[in-house]
Amino acid sequence: MAGKKLDEQMEKTIRNNYRRLTGCLIDRKMTITTMESITCGQIASLITDTEGASAILKGAFVTYSNEAKIMQGVPEAMIETCGVYSKETARAMAEACKQAYRADIGIGITGTTGNIDPNNQDSVPGEVYYAVAVSDTIIDGYFQMGEQDSRLYYKLYAAEKVAETLGDVLGVEIEAVLA
Repeated sequence: MAGKKLDEQMEKTIRNNYRRLTGCLIDRKMTITTMESITCGQIASLITDTEGASAILKGAFVTYSNEAKIMQGVPEAMIETCGVYSKETARAMAEACKQAYRADIGIGITGTTGNIDPNNQDSVPGEVYYAVAVSDTIIDGYFQMGEQDSRLYYKLYAAEKVAETLGDVLGVEIEAVLA
């Protein structure tokens, strides 16, 4: 999977997966929020591509810098101890945004695309951590993605991995893109 590259057909499938997920959230009247770093708001954007998403997306944080994460509730000590690119930080991001917006579901995602982040020593290109907080449970994940043809495809690749987990949480079948 790490070496898989997205293409236009895969992008269409990812967008369709998010339409199904958003439709499910609307039907169930479940609210959602995100705190995104590597995807820089792409997940929230995919959610809002569906008519009626304003009923379920409470808001979203784009926390591209460490300072932004800390300002939105991620403990600075956690970033210093575990690293900004870690399971612990992704979990804290998911929980912080869920609490901030009093949403049913919070998503946190952090990682590095194709380049090393000069501001963070724990940067490994293609390494991504994410978490989905729902009820009193946080489901986290990790993956490595290979080089993509554009920044958009890095974001969509990461968003699709989150969609797979969100689909599992909601019981919504997600069409495989990265399998």
